[in-house]
Amino acid sequence: MALKKYKPVTSAQRGLVLVDKSELHKGKPFKKLAKGLTKTGGRNNYGHLTSRRKGGGHKRKYRIIDFKRNIKDIAASVERIEYDPNRSAHIALIKYKEGDYAYIICPQNLKKGDEIISSAKTDINIGNCLELRNMPTDTIIHNIELKPGKGAQMCRSAGTYGQLIGKDSEYAQVKLSSGEIRLVRVECRATVGMVSNPDKKNIKLGKAGRKRWLGVRPVVRGVAMNPVDHPHGGGEGRTSGGRNPVSRKGISAKGKKTRNNKRTDKLILKRRKK
Repeated sequence: MALKKYKPVTSAQRGLVLVDKSELHKGKPFKKLAKGLTKTGGRNNYGHLTSRRKGGGHKRKYRIIDFKRNIKDIAASVERIEYDPNRSAHIALIKYKEGDYAYIICPQNLKKGDEIISSAKTDINIGNCLELRNMPTDTIIHNIELKPGKGAQMCRSAGTYGQLIGKDSEYAQVKLSSGEIRLVRVECRATVGMVSNPDKKNIKLGKAGRKRWLGVRPVVRGVAMNPVDHPHGGGEGRTSGGRNPVSRKGISAKGKKTRNNKRTDKLILKRRKK
């Protein structure tokens, strides 16, 4: 995939940079693997706003992704590569020899017509899914399980990957693209390759309306509010906040540790880069 720039016919197109989707499937999603998706607008089951700055946006259908790759030892061919509005990565529609279809997260450089397979032990080819204990070290992987059989939980968004840097009889050491090194059980499975659409990070939307189409509402600065609305609010004239940056509820907005899962702390050998 490459980036697509536009002639500056309008002010919005002057800075517009998008991912070129000319190679992707142009029709509707596979009907049996798509279902309706209702919007929450950031509200919970009581109708209370719990996640701000959400709402509107284009109507979407959810594509059911196979994160478990349960059908083992049966080769599947890639039917097409598609855009998915629900995630940053592209997805691939695969067809098994038996006739079943499934959507998977599309790895980088996977093409229409390629054959992939999910097995405990198989060749180290792009798109193949196998157990970590059967992979050589330095293999680039994504869609990594944290619990055997639960399905992929790590390295699922565009351009992300992990690297298998070591393993013993029980645990494999996986280095994530953030720099974090984590222990994962060798029975867990992962897919070979990195996730597609790495140019996602270079997109420039060009105008506010394009952000609204994605369902993202405007952000109001705390210093522009009144004291009743935000800890940064108020003051005679324009102020810069007058204190260390905090959220609307007064929680530190820069550098405060929010991790609250001590049970798996022992599995993290090295934290991510600051």
